Amino acid sequence: MRFKFLSLLAALLLVSACATEPEESAKSSGKGASASAPSSSAPAAAAPAVGPGAGTKEDFVVNVGDRVFFDFDKSDIKTDAVSTLNKQATWLERYSRVTITIQGHCDERGTREYNLALGNRRAAAVKDYLVSRGIAANRIEIISYGKERPAVLGSNEWAWAQNRRGVTVIRGGTSS
Repeated sequence: MRFKFLSLLAALLLVSACATEPEESAKSSGKGASASAPSSSAPAAAAPAVGPGAGTKEDFVVNVGDRVFFDFDKSDIKTDAVSTLNKQATWLERYSRVTITIQGHCDERGTREYNLALGNRRAAAVKDYLVSRGIAANRIEIISYGKERPAVLGSNEWAWAQNRRGVTVIRGGTSS
């Protein structure tokens, strides 16, 4: 009987200890942490910065988005890509010393030569859009990798869709 009581007590203590998250841990939990109210024992300014630094390559990838996707055998900018490209243009306007390379990619279907040309058209389409938004053309280089650098391996529609892309890569002008 005594052993059962001690076991039950130990189990209750273990469960109650795990039931609530410590306040400090909740504040530093990453994305969405700013929604929690600061504790009265520590000033809000003392909380460590979460996420990438402003104007860095990581900031661009995480907060703006570095890629847009294309339909099969197409190089025109899709409607859902416009939002990402507008964010890229705004970010590039803000960080005017940054230079970029736009990579054009294709899925595995088609010949190497055809996909290199298609990847070039895709990269050029992204560049033309950014230039139309006021980004200086001399800050942007393009390169086509065709089907040589897939983001996802696989021979199905989902994998192919992930590989038909234009990727904006920060070359220089940032602190990272």
